Amino acid sequence: MSRNTLNRLENGLFPDLGVKKAEAILEKLGMKLAISPTDAKSMPPDFIGMACTSASVSFKEALTPDELVHALLSGKPPPGKEAHLIALIEEAPGVLAKGLVQQVAGWIKPGKLEKNLKKLVDELGVSPGSEWLIPA
Repeated sequence: MSRNTLNRLENGLFPDLGVKKAEAILEKLGMKLAISPTDAKSMPPDFIGMACTSASVSFKEALTPDELVHALLSGKPPPGKEAHLIALIEEAPGVLAKGLVQQVAGWIKPGKLEKNLKKLVDELGVSPGSEWLIPA
């Protein structure tokens, strides 16, 4: 391997290393490249991403994860995405709703998420299922 290639690697300027070169470098370092499956149990489900996908199925423009999280943390729907939230709240499977609520609840004071959900439901005029944990 040339000094120029090594210098570019060290500085993050090499556009595409390739498996063969990576193996050669690792071999020189007394290491070996190994590929193994991830432990599916160690990766929690991305309920936010799934909820955004579910909410955006019927719309040209997608609800982004940032928009969804902001809506849940603030109690205010993002402008132009009210229909996305209506679809999500009315149509999301219970498992998705519960998972989303649990995932976001860890980032906010206890009880605040429920109040924000109540504000969203009232503003949007929807009837959520019990899985949304909204107080009566």
